[in-house]
Amino acid sequence: MIIDDNAMTNFVRIFPLGIVVFPGESLNLHIFEEQYKQLVHECYTEGKPFGIPTVLNNEMLEMGTLVNITEVTKVYEDGRMDIKTRGESVFRILEVVQRVPDKLYSGAIVNHPDNDITQNKYRMAKIMESVHHLHNLLHVSKDFNKPDKELLSYDIAHHTGLSLEEEYEFLQLLSEDQRLEYIKRHLAKVIPIVGGMENLKTRIQLNGHFKELKGFNLDL
Repeated sequence: MIIDDNAMTNFVRIFPLGIVVFPGESLNLHIFEEQYKQLVHECYTEGKPFGIPTVLNNEMLEMGTLVNITEVTKVYEDGRMDIKTRGESVFRILEVVQRVPDKLYSGAIVNHPDNDITQNKYRMAKIMESVHHLHNLLHVSKDFNKPDKELLSYDIAHHTGLSLEEEYEFLQLLSEDQRLEYIKRHLAKVIPIVGGMENLKTRIQLNGHFKELKGFNLDL
């Protein structure tokens, strides 16, 4: 099979990883395997993106995100590299090209499904109230570098406590309203659990302390 990625515009080099990358996300990678050193060198030299399909339970799944290399920050003597990338668009794998001729890496024939990223500022502002509440319960702080209402669901998804499986489900949603609804339902489920854990932690910490408690009056 002859692969000409100038002619076959839907061919992309792939770097399967056990993560979910979202459009707009900044991702730093340390490149140390030979096939991916070659992949990154070629993509950076040619100014082309590569695809990161998600690997889950030792299986490469069909959805992933195209990323562009924004900077090669360090090249080591043995060819290892530290790179900065940015997620661009969601893709779906149509066919895996296991062996790209004369290359060490694999590729895929992909399409890029329509993806609605229209902002819903009112819904986002309401959801961010819940996100901040969750972060307060967890005693964590996150600066999103934008006003809450200017954020997209992709900007906050990694910071809502989704599991890898849930992040992949989220990646498959191709409407901003669907993604916001997914996060809303997730937060409604997880916040009471986290709040209960905080109460439990408080009770545990009180054990062994002198307690000043008013006795219950049986005469009332």
